[in-house]
Amino acid sequence: MYSNEFSVASNSGLPKVIKFPTFHEKPMDDLMQYIAPVGIVALTGAAAYVGSAVYMSYSRTPVCPPVDINDQSCEIPNSGGARQSRLAPPGEFTSFLYDDAKTLLEMMQRGYRISGNGNCLGYKISKTEYSWISYGEVLERSKNIASGLVHIGMKPGQDSFIGIYSQNSVEWILTEHACYNQSAVIVPLYDTLGPNACSFIINQAEIKIVVCDKEEKVKSLLERKDDTPGLKNIVVINNVTDKIKEFASEKGVQLNTLKEIEEMGRQNPAEVLPPKPTDIATVCYTSGTTGDPKGVMLTHQNIIIDASAVIEQLVREYAPNKTDIMMSFLPLAHMLERLCEVTVYINGGSLGFFGGDVRTLSDDLKALRPTIMPAVPRLLNRVYDKVIVKANSSMLTKLIFKLALKMKQSELQQLIIRNNSIWDRIVFKQVREGMGGRLRLLVSGSAPLAGNVLTFIRCALGCVVVEGYGQTECVAPCTLNIQGDFSVGHVGPPISCCHIKLVDVPEMEYYSKDGKGEICIKGLNVFKGYFKDDQKTKETIDEDGWLHTGDIGMWLPNGSLKIVDRKKHIFKLAQGEYIAPEKIENIYLSSQYVSQIFVHGESLQSCLVAIIVPDKEVLVSWCKEKGVQGTWEQICRNKSVKELILNDITHLGKKAGLKSFEQVKDIYVHSEMFSVDNGLLTPTLKTKRPDCKKCFIDIIESMYRLMG
Repeated sequence: MYSNEFSVASNSGLPKVIKFPTFHEKPMDDLMQYIAPVGIVALTGAAAYVGSAVYMSYSRTPVCPPVDINDQSCEIPNSGGARQSRLAPPGEFTSFLYDDAKTLLEMMQRGYRISGNGNCLGYKISKTEYSWISYGEVLERSKNIASGLVHIGMKPGQDSFIGIYSQNSVEWILTEHACYNQSAVIVPLYDTLGPNACSFIINQAEIKIVVCDKEEKVKSLLERKDDTPGLKNIVVINNVTDKIKEFASEKGVQLNTLKEIEEMGRQNPAEVLPPKPTDIATVCYTSGTTGDPKGVMLTHQNIIIDASAVIEQLVREYAPNKTDIMMSFLPLAHMLERLCEVTVYINGGSLGFFGGDVRTLSDDLKALRPTIMPAVPRLLNRVYDKVIVKANSSMLTKLIFKLALKMKQSELQQLIIRNNSIWDRIVFKQVREGMGGRLRLLVSGSAPLAGNVLTFIRCALGCVVVEGYGQTECVAPCTLNIQGDFSVGHVGPPISCCHIKLVDVPEMEYYSKDGKGEICIKGLNVFKGYFKDDQKTKETIDEDGWLHTGDIGMWLPNGSLKIVDRKKHIFKLAQGEYIAPEKIENIYLSSQYVSQIFVHGESLQSCLVAIIVPDKEVLVSWCKEKGVQGTWEQICRNKSVKELILNDITHLGKKAGLKSFEQVKDIYVHSEMFSVDNGLLTPTLKTKRPDCKKCFIDIIESMYRLMG
């Protein structure tokens, strides 16, 4: 133990002795390491306040993990090295968590009972206010909409596929649950999905009815009506002009508002046809980087069981409950958002939708003040970058920030999660308030999150932050961090409804005997197959029922899974070395200067090059400090800027253990973000590698020429 007395400067200039209560040795060691340089600057004139604040900062309760964080999964005997969650029965899967919720229709009914007909769906009505509809209203309105859809021609049962082409909204959920009311199948059309893909989906799924939110989407569908002859009805959420109504009439499409459909259903009620757990709930199309999208068939039990396993792992203390409010802003067309919402509804919680513009998401968060939020690395990286820029604005703020982060990390190592310490009040409060001020659970998915960002978010928000791994074909997560395990660089153990094994990938020198290989998943969350595509289904699910993901993983000593590579996009360099560009990109993305990156190589070349879109805010701040002037395009062409970024990513590559041939040898700093609109990202924000190559081919060839 350390002494509980030390001196700081007082207003008189004489040393003043402050007495603190004794506490654990490790935090005191960290505090003493930093307190000397901070003492005069940060504590002068505030010794008494700091003394009491530090006292308050050491009143804390550790997290109790659901399993031993040093032994998170176990190998299943005689399974070829497959591993399972410690929460599952030996060699088996967990199934439904609640007997009264085995379908998504029953899920909403359970939410009604658990919440006591509490708030279900919220929508923004002003800058600072949300309005709510209850579970009872959701059940009643979705039943009326279902009856209305039947009235205009929807056939009850699994042969009906209803398209929904809308941003997240109350009406999205009402339409979804109207389909479940009649055992119909919901088929989301991405907000950003191109018209050709939309036409392909409408034709393949034989969609006769599409629900849209905006006039421009109605117009887009009508303009391509000749390519989608089976489309008979469009239901629009918002009002449309007479011109669009005339256009629909010309194209032979019946156009109704959702209010009209709801009123039709109220006057012409149809008998409910509840789905079975084994029925298909949704065909969720995944947008590949090439070719037509593939329709992933997910059953009601796939989705409910996956959600049940997530809830089980989070245990009662951290799982969603009826007092929770979740912010919905990730696209409902993707399963991560829908899975998170299921965990909320099934326990009677509430869900509020963002205002529709991600640029004003901060205002939405402050108005809704959610307790739960799914997020993606792109959002969390922006939060981190802004804080780092502000922290680096002066030596004093940088010193205090480093001290605060060090102290909070020290608490994480002791399984302490909280947001009421002195550091939370004077350093991290603004970050926390920017996310609404009440978050207790944040889930990150869809892409890897850099370890330094994950640790920062955990420290700054003072809430449980877990990262998961999965894909649409297994609903969403198949692994999830254990709360209380604050190490980084892994995605946790398998959740309890599935098993995971690693299989050999000899061409990349990954072998299961070394605990490395392609990640394969088997369990109750694995999809039924690709819609009307038996060949691709057989290529993805082997005869023993294992889903082959194309991702490369390795088991860590604590039983958690680490994603290390990607099988699909590997290529050879001239010297015969295999390259997995996504692995390299994920390492380079941890640079504060890098916002987006495309790493490229060719079999006729011996080295790699990259196109980098820099983080504008961070780079502009650096340029001001260094006196570099010019427009954003001129900054991106500046040689010193290129040298800064190349040196930084090379350093990160060495630190991460990249071999020399895996490091890029030249970069081009591009001023415009990759986006769905310019064709360089998929709707799920993955890099479209062939399109990037085509877009930047002249620049790539120029870099190779200059290197000789």
